Amino acid sequence: MKIICIGRNYSDHIEELANEKPIDPLVFLKPDTSLVLKNQPFFIPPFSNDVHHEVEVLIRINRIGKHIQQKFSHKYYDQIGLGIDFTARDLQAKLKSKGLPWEKAKAFDGAAVVGDWIRKCELPNVDQLQFEMTKNGDVVQRASTALMLRKVDELISYVSQFFTLKIGDIIFTGTPAGVGPVSVNDVLEGFLEGHRLFSIKIK
Repeated sequence: MKIICIGRNYSDHIEELANEKPIDPLVFLKPDTSLVLKNQPFFIPPFSNDVHHEVEVLIRINRIGKHIQQKFSHKYYDQIGLGIDFTARDLQAKLKSKGLPWEKAKAFDGAAVVGDWIRKCELPNVDQLQFEMTKNGDVVQRASTALMLRKVDELISYVSQFFTLKIGDIIFTGTPAGVGPVSVNDVLEGFLEGHRLFSIKIK
């Protein structure tokens, strides 16, 4: 199982971090060791003083595919979820300034939260999903997949040109504006169309 992440897929998030809008989807990977185990907290790593939360809609691949045509992408997933891409922002900035890869800032142990899954047939159109994340009860990120620069079916088709998609692979589709730092004892909760899909404590 691999975790495929899409960066800079919401204009407001690109603007808040003063990044350039990518011509093609920005893709990076996380290893399976990035997953926070079920019902476990997220531990702030000792190498960062500025870990940020990034809530994202997730897609779970349910069949093997390579060079998938966009018109067939919808056949390759039947579950949608919500998760967090944790980012060591200080380390990422340092790596970016030197033109180095981001893996140490994005793919460290525990850098990915995957919440519960909902069957696609039980949700509205995947391109019109409402989602949000709260921190200690206050909404910090809220958006709709309608605001994605690259929609889900396009992402599946694009990614499959480079990586064979296998059953169980997860695609993180990008985060909207509102990313910010986490602190010890914070509680993050994620909601997709009113369904609470994760709750995690920071330690």
